[in-house]
Amino acid sequence: MKEPAGRTVRYERTGHVAHVTLNRPEVLNAMDLRMHAELGEVWDEVERDDGVRLVVLTGAGERAFSVGQDLKERARLDREGTPPTTFGSRGLPGWPRLTERFSLSKPVLAKVRGYALGGGFELVLACDLVIAAQSAVFALPEAALGLVPGAGGAFRLARQIPLKAAMGYLLTGRRMTAAQALAYGLVNEVVPDDRLDACVEQWTDDLLRCAPLSQRALKEAVMRSVDLPLEEAFGADYRWERVRRASEDAKEGPRAFAERRPPVWRGR
Repeated sequence: MKEPAGRTVRYERTGHVAHVTLNRPEVLNAMDLRMHAELGEVWDEVERDDGVRLVVLTGAGERAFSVGQDLKERARLDREGTPPTTFGSRGLPGWPRLTERFSLSKPVLAKVRGYALGGGFELVLACDLVIAAQSAVFALPEAALGLVPGAGGAFRLARQIPLKAAMGYLLTGRRMTAAQALAYGLVNEVVPDDRLDACVEQWTDDLLRCAPLSQRALKEAVMRSVDLPLEEAFGADYRWERVRRASEDAKEGPRAFAERRPPVWRGR
């Protein structure tokens, strides 16, 4: 995927890892319509490229993952008579965005340093794994701005932490520290800022040691079944599990174990 100069999203693939960076550090990686359009292209590429096994999503600079919607752009759109946004992004640039791209089959790990506010926090909530620096700060401040967290924040936060706690953050816009996010289980690990890159590298190494088709099957099964009764979850049909069962990788794992060697995953 060629990346024209001046893009608001950087995309780099290193081996089997896609590095996606929100790249507007001068405005704390606030997301405008152009960024959403570019992110849409990136997620299409991630799903298309069988060489990509996982994604690391982060923000450029030291101060923020992303502070969410570009409110200066939103104010201009309001002056021009553009209808206000609501829940979901259908019909808007980048749709389906990561927050609504429910079929994205590859693991996405958020690397969070500094502010993750509004839509930035909503992106984090949509990721499969989250590694946060101690400087990370999370919040959904939309209620204080006359807005709603329409990119899934209202729905995901209430599913990922206790309801009363979620309502407290949603209705007041209060900020959550990295330590609080860890206590709620919203992040997998919190480390000093100077150890964030090394910690993420450890996680990516662990992820790459596992079979990519198993990971895709697990992600689909977990995300599709999380609200199903247990009996229905067992009986549901999962596309990526069918692919895994028919793959050489399903045989390679036991074979490598028996032969006392590391497995070689083909991902097909």
